[in-house]
Amino acid sequence: METTFGDVWQEVLTTQPEPERWIVVGAAVLALAAVLVGPTWRVLRNVVTIAHEGGHALVALLSGRQLTGIRLHSDTSGVTVSRGRPTGPGMILTVFAGYVAPTVIGLLGILMLRADRITALLWLSIVVLVLMLIMIRNVYGVISLVVTGAVVFGVSWYTTPEIQGAFAYAFIWFLLFAGVRPVFELQAQRMRQPSPHSDADQLARLTGLPGTFWVFVFALVNLAVTGLGVWLLLF
Repeated sequence: METTFGDVWQEVLTTQPEPERWIVVGAAVLALAAVLVGPTWRVLRNVVTIAHEGGHALVALLSGRQLTGIRLHSDTSGVTVSRGRPTGPGMILTVFAGYVAPTVIGLLGILMLRADRITALLWLSIVVLVLMLIMIRNVYGVISLVVTGAVVFGVSWYTTPEIQGAFAYAFIWFLLFAGVRPVFELQAQRMRQPSPHSDADQLARLTGLPGTFWVFVFALVNLAVTGLGVWLLLF
């Protein structure tokens, strides 16, 4: 039987029941383990980089800057380049957005989960990845986005609603937890090998406030959003 666009659209708009409690809790445990265990973190940190650079890109566009390209690297670093005023609120917000993007995206995802829009969440993720793909300027970045998108598409198209629900909750839990660890890694790197190119040090030059202050703000925002997310998902 041929699948039409209307069929796909109807599937995306259909609500799915919330998974059983043990699945939600189990997804949280698995996501936290993925963040804390070195080998899985090194692989899945690419997802965090995608969210980080996506945050830079979106805020750059919203603040009126011209987005020129995004690069994702195999060491899980990334670069987002935009044109516009080199100083001012738009530039500050663009630089600030990266480290808080994963947890904020996770919080927005929770709103969709609470509305039982599990399939819509997965497909929206695919749309965002496709839009980012247009701005990618290196091969590794293309591979990273295509692989991530293929995984999400495969789950949303070929698996049962139960598996989709478990995957969606694990994905959102991961974004909530994974947004915190890079902030501590950032400060450790700044202490070990200071770099004027880190987001915190760029903000220091833009605002006159020390880089360590901005690391603290990143941590505070991410911990607060993660705490709110845990409360919304479990209570």
